[in-house]
Amino acid sequence: MRHNKNYNHLGRQAGHRKALMSNMASSLILHKRIETTVAKAKALRMFVEPLVTKSKEDTTHSRRVVFSYLKQKEAVTELFRTIAPKIAERNGGYTRILKTGFRLGDAADMCIIEFVDFNEPYTLGVVPAAATEAKPKTRRSRKKTTDAVEDATVVESEKQASKAAAKVNAKAAAPKMAKKTNVGKKM
Repeated sequence: MRHNKNYNHLGRQAGHRKALMSNMASSLILHKRIETTVAKAKALRMFVEPLVTKSKEDTTHSRRVVFSYLKQKEAVTELFRTIAPKIAERNGGYTRILKTGFRLGDAADMCIIEFVDFNEPYTLGVVPAAATEAKPKTRRSRKKTTDAVEDATVVESEKQASKAAAKVNAKAAAPKMAKKTNVGKKM
């Protein structure tokens, strides 16, 4: 009897499911976040979190146990070298699942699963770099400049010359309007 032995089989047989979990766990460890379906992410969380707990103790035995699940040396090395020291004081809950909506093809519920301590905007309260960049003050200036000194050294005559050139280019690039006719319209 299989009383209380309930987990998501993900529509796969045991060997395929183990390989799927091993590959997804290795990708999560190497990339720190992956996008997948909610069902797979919940199954992956149950697979990965015991391995992360096992990685807190860096012994040969624990490395061999984790390797027997992951089957990738790079993932085991990454787990023990970078992830384990960062989550050493955490007692569980190493991953978070953020739902992102539905997949276009089959409307599957999609999400992002990531390590909690490796998402700097959430952990440090720092605004991402894309949000800190200054937006251009006019709609015409589309070029990206990396140095603020370059902006300060622009001479007024160069600004006027570039505005005049932009107007000429805009007039030349404007498409020719076709003559309107009443063909095909109902009267």
